[in-house]
Amino acid sequence: MSSAVEIRTLTTPQELFAAAAEEVVRAANEAVTQRGRFTIALSGGSTPKSLYNLLATNARTVLPWDRMFFFWGDERHVPPTHPESNYRMAEETMLSKIPVAAGNVFRMATENPDAAAAAEAYEQTLRKFFQLGPGEVPTFDLILLGMGPDGHTASLFPNTAGLQEKSRLVIANWVDKLKTSRLTLTLPVLNAARCVVFLVSGTDKATVLRTVLEEDVPAEQYPSKLVRPGNGKLIWLVDRAAASALSSKS
Repeated sequence: MSSAVEIRTLTTPQELFAAAAEEVVRAANEAVTQRGRFTIALSGGSTPKSLYNLLATNARTVLPWDRMFFFWGDERHVPPTHPESNYRMAEETMLSKIPVAAGNVFRMATENPDAAAAAEAYEQTLRKFFQLGPGEVPTFDLILLGMGPDGHTASLFPNTAGLQEKSRLVIANWVDKLKTSRLTLTLPVLNAARCVVFLVSGTDKATVLRTVLEEDVPAEQYPSKLVRPGNGKLIWLVDRAAASALSSKS
């Protein structure tokens, strides 16, 4: 692991969520002070749900909501009202409870039955918002990521074609074991961020966390290993259960 990687072990899931909320507050206020706005890509899954609740309640008064712009790192190919929608989860737990303008929220249009077209539309959304020229990649202030028990992150699953994408910003990545496409930001986007924070909780993640952080295995089999921001920080926030198999517990 490079020196740019920080692995922080928290005792309980609640402490993990609190630490993650502190990182969001720090990154948001720093970005607004330096650049006038804060761009964040949200993750789905069960772990960030508690973080979003915390941000909408305890951190509500210390965040510059009017300068915050919300995007998603990945999305299931379902309508925004679907129970599996990452957008719906964030909307219910945080976005509906905070003073953020609708124009500051950029969801993926996954109601489009053509997943590839939905991915292309989101790429154009990013290009317009970040005012990108040909070949340029957006620099998010903060990208939140989780890690699946198979080592996947965002919707970059082991041995999928999306891991090889070098030029697109957003793709519809076919996941054979799920028999569906998932929309996801690509590795060039993840690795261009100023800060990437992984949230990992639970004993079911312990073995794969050790593999990703400590073992010399093909990264295509454990895509979380491929997230290494070129000029940004990489922070792993893990609870004690997830860290239980690590050789060095911080």
